[in-house]
Amino acid sequence: MTRADFLSVLRAGLKGLPAAEVDDIVADYATHFDEGLALGRREEDVAAALGDARQLARELRAEAGLRRWETQRSAATVGAALLALGGLATVDVFILLPLLLVLALAALVTGLVVIALTVVGLGMLAGALPFGHATHWAAALAGFGLAAGGVGVGALVLLAVNGALTLLSRYARLHYRLIKPTTSP
Repeated sequence: MTRADFLSVLRAGLKGLPAAEVDDIVADYATHFDEGLALGRREEDVAAALGDARQLARELRAEAGLRRWETQRSAATVGAALLALGGLATVDVFILLPLLLVLALAALVTGLVVIALTVVGLGMLAGALPFGHATHWAAALAGFGLAAGGVGVGALVLLAVNGALTLLSRYARLHYRLIKPTTSP
């Protein structure tokens, strides 16, 4: 996504906020692009580092609604804050939750297959003992290969699960930062 595309999508997603606030936010993100380009990065790389402009706009709208509620406690700002949080919750429940369930199911099935392959491989290796005949050597090598492949794929699955949990915790922390009360020093 180019700079113009990113800023256009961001501006469209912030529709409904005060124009001055939208201009400030868009100017801040334009500065990110200016700084990235000054460092020799491509526009597409800067946009990718900033994330999805639509999701960013939803989060910024929610944050703006909560800030207004914190400074002006009225029925209108309570409604705006609840609507903003409801928008984030909708994304979480209807998009993120099914995706997480599918990924968790895939990790579980892959984990079970990896365990089965490792057990079968170890069984083949144990059944090939003693190594007297050529077929025993072939079975032993096949068993060793299955067991080693199972351990390797299992390690990759654990790394993938760890990465997914790290991303999920960052996303959860973002929500917490949006709703936690600000403290004055």
